[in-house]
Amino acid sequence: MTATTTEQISLPGQAHVANGPHAQTGMYLMHHAFRRDLARFEASVRATPIGAADTWAALAHRWTRYGEILHHHHSVEDDALWPVLTAHAERLGDETAMRMLEDMEAEHAVIDPALTACTDGFAAMREHPCADHRNALDVHVTAARAALLDHLAHEEGQALPFLQRVVSVEENERFEATAQKAYPPRLMGFMVPWVADGVPGDVAQRVLAEAGRPFVILLKLTRRRYERATRRAFAFA
Repeated sequence: MTATTTEQISLPGQAHVANGPHAQTGMYLMHHAFRRDLARFEASVRATPIGAADTWAALAHRWTRYGEILHHHHSVEDDALWPVLTAHAERLGDETAMRMLEDMEAEHAVIDPALTACTDGFAAMREHPCADHRNALDVHVTAARAALLDHLAHEEGQALPFLQRVVSVEENERFEATAQKAYPPRLMGFMVPWVADGVPGDVAQRVLAEAGRPFVILLKLTRRRYERATRRAFAFA
């Protein structure tokens, strides 16, 4: 593994920058998007009028997209990242790292049912809007946000620094390739502008330059539609 240190990006809300040889750009962009939308969902659930049927339908649709992306994100970590890190922890006899990785997997198991409760809650508000359903959804979204924020901070502060210390260039390249294939092509028209949303201009320019012209073109083609849908869903946030 090369000792070269790659300049990492730092985004609003990010808990830690894991310096090391492997660029964590994709991971940090995803984490930023997860945090950003969760804050919007929490604000929207509390501020959207119960009778705003079109907005609740848009929120439910946006949540479905959000949950699908997060599911793929966690699945690829479970299948392609944690086993690699666990093997290194076992090789090193690093009990602290082993406990950390066990905790990370356990956190995924807590987050999944919290997301399911939110999915059911948004469906209830779309189909039968009332104060009771909105109050229950508020509780579920708040709990899901708290669990996910803790998990992302834990991952950024401990798991990614451990990755930087022990993972080889070849292992990291295999994980990145697996992660890129984890999302169905039908999601890319949403994901590209979704990931770019709210990213500071200087970071966005760097990321797009590294991503290449196809992503720049796709962003131009999809951004306006994405922004219209975002305004519909988070109209009262």
